[in-house]
Amino acid sequence: MPVEMSRARFEELVSEALDAVPPEFARAMDNVVVLVEEENDENPGILGLYHGVALTQRTSDYGGVLPDRISLYRRPILRLCETEEQVAEEVLITVVHEIAHHFGIDDERLHDLGWG
Repeated sequence: MPVEMSRARFEELVSEALDAVPPEFARAMDNVVVLVEEENDENPGILGLYHGVALTQRTSDYGGVLPDRISLYRRPILRLCETEEQVAEEVLITVVHEIAHHFGIDDERLHDLGWG
C-alpha cells in the first residue's frame, strides 16, 4: 500500500536529499532549480526529470536563459513506497540521478555506476 505523506513533508525529504549532495558537486551546479511536482502529464510513471542543457553541453554562447529544472514527481514516488524511509531513499536516488544528468551523465553510465 502506498505511503501517505503531505507535500510539506515530501519537500522536507527533497531538501534533506539536496543537503546530502557532496559540497563540491553542489558548488558546481549552475543555473538549475529543483521543483516538486505532483506528476508528469506526459509520463505519469516517471519519478524525476531533468529539463535543460547539461553542463557538458554548454558553450560560450550559453547565457541569459532560464534555469534548468529538476522535477521530482511526488505521486509516483509515493505509489512506489510503503514507508517514509523508502520515500526518503527513493527521493535521494532520484535527486542524484537527475543531478547526474545536469552534469552530463547519461542513463547508461548511471546504470553502470549502480544508480540506474
